[in-house]
Amino acid sequence: MIRSKGKLSKRTRKLKAKGKLTINQMLQKFEIGDVVAIDIKRNAKNIPHPRFNNKVGKIVEKRGKAYVVEINDYNIKKRIIALPEDLRKVGR
Repeated sequence: MIRSKGKLSKRTRKLKAKGKLTINQMLQKFEIGDVVAIDIKRNAKNIPHPRFNNKVGKIVEKRGKAYVVEINDYNIKKRIIALPEDLRKVGR
């Protein structure tokens, strides 16, 4: 049988070890311009790609419940859409 090469291949164990999600994490509020880190805490379908875990960026806009975070990935600016439970405020 051929091994899966999906985006969560070999990474689900790491994401399961992060712990449970709390209500406070789901209801976090951020302002445009806040500096946040992408911190994936669960294994679900609507998470940013695990490649961007622990990347630091700036919130650019809000889309529904989610936020658009602009990060630098090897000197290329990328915009990642993430829910509040996948973001953590960074004191900069």
